[in-house]
Amino acid sequence: MADRILVTTTENVPGQRYEIIGEVFGLTTQSKNVIKNIGAGLKNIVGGEIKSYSELLSEARDTAILRLRNNAEEMGADAVVMMRFDSDSIGQDMETVAAYGTAVKFVN
Repeated sequence: MADRILVTTTENVPGQRYEIIGEVFGLTTQSKNVIKNIGAGLKNIVGGEIKSYSELLSEARDTAILRLRNNAEEMGADAVVMMRFDSDSIGQDMETVAAYGTAVKFVN
């Protein structure tokens, strides 16, 4: 059901009027396993993209959006507008991602 919640980075949904329900969030903190961390450390020496960390961020982003949608659904929302991301590192091998926005209910 949460996959039916529209998530947009825009302030308005074309053709829709809505009332604001409130703020919604989706949070996650993730890390890679020790083997991938060692591989990333070696890649850091020669340079280039560290694919295991790119994958980590992509997984964290997807999880944060899913949790944002679940939070919006629990509030009875039809959509989330003005969605944004924030991320930060915790230590050397953990990444936290927050997706946040405004839950809205469509009105006729």
